[in-house]
Amino acid sequence: MARKNVELLRQAGIDVDKLVDMLVKAAAAEFTTYYYYTILRNHASGLEGEAIKEIIEDARIEDRNHFEALVPRIYELGGSLPNNLAEFIAKAACMDARLPENPTIENILKVLLEAERCAVGVYTEICRYTHGRDPRTYDLALAILHEEIEHEAWFEELLTGKPSGHYKRRRPGESPYVSKFLHT
Repeated sequence: MARKNVELLRQAGIDVDKLVDMLVKAAAAEFTTYYYYTILRNHASGLEGEAIKEIIEDARIEDRNHFEALVPRIYELGGSLPNNLAEFIAKAACMDARLPENPTIENILKVLLEAERCAVGVYTEICRYTHGRDPRTYDLALAILHEEIEHEAWFEELLTGKPSGHYKRRRPGESPYVSKFLHT
């Protein structure tokens, strides 16, 4: 039996299989980003590194929150995550945010910035696809997009010295936009 929400999305012109694929790829990117940001944070060392660890940690935990918020929507739409971790990781919408060969603070920040720019593109595309046709997925993707844009601005500020409007989160990984989607 088809779920009513899926039926309504199809009537609105949404290819639900395509949407689920987009969301699974986004979830895989968030999952791998969380993993790689753990490594990057640990390699942010020295005085410069200590100054950015907290910012990396905010982005890292918020990316995990994005993964946690995406998974229920994937299942609501009748989708699922691959049962094989390697298969799941291979689906990631963005390249791995791997530790650079020369892990200077500047090079680590460049990796972080590129990862966030990719995420901004991913969620912008999901928003475009669902706007006016799937309010639930659109609201979720827009909330994640808000946070990814902030993350991008943080790392750009650290690289260029141009202000981003970044303010310290009240608590690490606060997810001010996505927290309403988390069931903790």
